[in-house]
Amino acid sequence: MARQARKGKASSKKRAHSSDYFTQPGKRGAVIVLRKPIGNRATAKICGVMPTRVHAKMLINQLERAESVVKDLFLEATDDGIEALEAVLAACCKEVMAKGPKVRESRPENERAPNTELSRNSDDDGNAELAEDDA
Repeated sequence: MARQARKGKASSKKRAHSSDYFTQPGKRGAVIVLRKPIGNRATAKICGVMPTRVHAKMLINQLERAESVVKDLFLEATDDGIEALEAVLAACCKEVMAKGPKVRESRPENERAPNTELSRNSDDDGNAELAEDDA
């Protein structure tokens, strides 16, 4: 009898790279980039807050490259280590914002167009006036 050929494991297939970084949704559509706890850290380290998911992915790639050069970047053993980490995080965020897609800045509350307020009444001429209480 002939044996059936074994279907061996494909050794050429690569495993998906599991990153130490992850994202969470933030306020007003922002994306928070965090790093998994390492060493004596109990909680995840916030690496930056990016305006879009594209910026967040760029920041993760930038931080992975930085961490490949400095292996103990997130092992904050000394004050110098903490300062170095903060400097690297700030530089990476600044670089991503400069190289990434341009983001329109949202208007502050006090600079909104006058017709966006709900408490305004308009007369027949289209002039808006504030609603007043007769108390």
